[in-house]
Amino acid sequence: MNTAINMVSLWTLIKREMVRSLKIINQVLWPPVITTLLYVFVFGVALGSRIPSLQGVSYAQFLIPGLIMLQVIDASYGECSSSLFQMRFMNAIQELLIAPLSATEIVLGFLLGSLGRAYVIAGLITILGIVLVHAVPQQWGIFLLLITIVSVLFSSLGLIVGLLAEKFDHIAVLTTFAITPLVFVGGVFTAATMLPPALRSLELINPIFYMIDAFRLSYTGQSYLSPALSVGVVTTLAVAATAVAWRMVAVGYKLRA
Repeated sequence: MNTAINMVSLWTLIKREMVRSLKIINQVLWPPVITTLLYVFVFGVALGSRIPSLQGVSYAQFLIPGLIMLQVIDASYGECSSSLFQMRFMNAIQELLIAPLSATEIVLGFLLGSLGRAYVIAGLITILGIVLVHAVPQQWGIFLLLITIVSVLFSSLGLIVGLLAEKFDHIAVLTTFAITPLVFVGGVFTAATMLPPALRSLELINPIFYMIDAFRLSYTGQSYLSPALSVGVVTTLAVAATAVAWRMVAVGYKLRA
């Protein structure tokens, strides 16, 4: 069996996703940047003056990595879920199915296109952090690794929901009832050491806490949990989600009449 990747077809799909993002740049790039600015000014400035430091940095600097991860999660999930569902909704998915693309290439195309968008957004917010609050990543390897793994995880979840959804409202269900609540209690705005012991224990069942805690290490050099544990948990979730998304595409779940 030929398992070689069709690079021309794969690159075409990746390029399609990137062009799609550029065509709706006012929806996908500027909103997260503006939202981040508001968070920095409202929380970083207003609350920062009352919090001397966290993990050896100012509160505003502590905030930046959490905000980057928040936007990477949102962008990755939104890109894949909306793109795939729109293709199904408009019957454009038929063009994808008759193209010389395997299930692996389809999944990779969506994931890599989404990863490109996540890198751009993370890069813009990183620049904002450097300019506004002098928050500079100290460990670029961990910085890029976490963005990549988290983007793959939530892009895969986006593909799964994009296949399961029957209408646009269904795409927002996971965001509204799972992702957003878990993100906001996952350490974006607070350190685990600021929480009562009982709540610290609850954080350990929140997968997003592992992502933010490990990613903040790239900025502050400190983390509440072992970096190896956090990266291991996130990688395991990403592999599992990608495997499920691949299987659903491979069997043509809701892709073929």
